Amino acid sequence: MNFLVVLGAAIIGLSLGLLGSGGSIITMPLLLYVVGETEKLAIAESLLIVGSIALVGSLIQAKSKLINLRYILWFGLPSMMGTYLGAWAAQFVKGEIQVLTFSVVMLLSSRMMLKSPIANAQPKPSSSILSVILAGVTVGTLAGFVGVGGGFLIVPALFLLARLSLQQATATSLVIIALQSFTGFAKYAYLLNQAQIAINWPVVTSMIVIGSIGVIVGSKLSRRLPQQTIKRMFAAMLICLGIFMFFHTVYALYLS
Repeated sequence: MNFLVVLGAAIIGLSLGLLGSGGSIITMPLLLYVVGETEKLAIAESLLIVGSIALVGSLIQAKSKLINLRYILWFGLPSMMGTYLGAWAAQFVKGEIQVLTFSVVMLLSSRMMLKSPIANAQPKPSSSILSVILAGVTVGTLAGFVGVGGGFLIVPALFLLARLSLQQATATSLVIIALQSFTGFAKYAYLLNQAQIAINWPVVTSMIVIGSIGVIVGSKLSRRLPQQTIKRMFAAMLICLGIFMFFHTVYALYLS
């Protein structure tokens, strides 16, 4: 297997284990530009890979009792409905438009990572269950449309709206990422089957195995390493990838 694919899969797992987010932001470019997948196929495979790795991470976090089941119900289930909606809507747009949207999401997520630590922010005392549900639907719809796990939005939402601790938000986000990713993949798998496009199972399986090892390592290191420093390093990489994907896709659309 390509060394870059192995390295990328390891980084995906480490990112999810350390930060509870960032996995799909790397998965998509890896599948598009290294493996050479088409846009729709890369989105579908990204959801399956990230969802599987997040599931492994959530099983590890379950031992620490940091996962908040209440907000899996109020945030996670609405996000699954949003993800299905986003995946359904994606069939009506070109793959390049989805990738262009994805590149913008990358740049926005990098901006959020470069901001002041979330731990310094103050949760909204007036936050309601309705605001949590609406946030879940919004994040899920974005996840389904462009194939992101949405952890970079889920963690702040759980911290600021649900008033969970940062560690609880990170652990709970892994469960939600898994739920919405599998939901989105199910819809994409159906659409790909209709178009007679096959999943690249050797690549997908290998990335899940390597990423799962990474998320186990990341989960164990999460309390020992400075998260804000890691976030800033990760954000710098996202900026480079996001700018490349944006202009590469704009150029592809111009030629088409």
